[in-house]
Parts: sequence; C-alpha cells; structure tokens
Amino acid sequence: MGMLDTVKNWLRQVAEVGLMLIAAAVVLEIIFGAGVPFLGVSILGNITALSAELGSQGLVGLISIAVIIWLYNRSR
Repeated sequence: MGMLDTVKNWLRQVAEVGLMLIAAAVVLEIIFGAGVPFLGVSILGNITALSAELGSQGLVGLISIAVIIWLYNRSR
C-alpha cells in the first residue's frame, strides 16, 4: 500500500498545483485582459463557457457540479 499512497499523494499535489495555476491565470487575465500573451487561451472564457454549458443542462448540470465538488473534497 505504500506505493499506492505515494501515487495518490503525488496526484493530489499535481492537482493542487494545477488549481493554483488556474487561479493565477484568472488573476492575470483580470488584471491584463484577455490578451495575456503567455497564456495563449482565455481562461475566463473557458470557465464561463463551462458554467453556461452545465447551467443549460439543468439537473444534469447540478449533478455534475455536485460530483466534481464531492470528488475534490474527497481527495483532500
């Protein structure tokens, strides 16, 4: 079980770094606008599109959000 715990811990740390990078990209896009050259994509646009897509699905969207939050909280 030691190896499995090591892999789980490593994946948890990778996910945390990913969330920090997304948060930093959102802040940079708010400060500098959508034309941040080193990002290459519109993070806020992608987040807005995702939330609109989940919101337009009604109950399925709510269930999807609940599952994502549950999985995130379970991994902590």
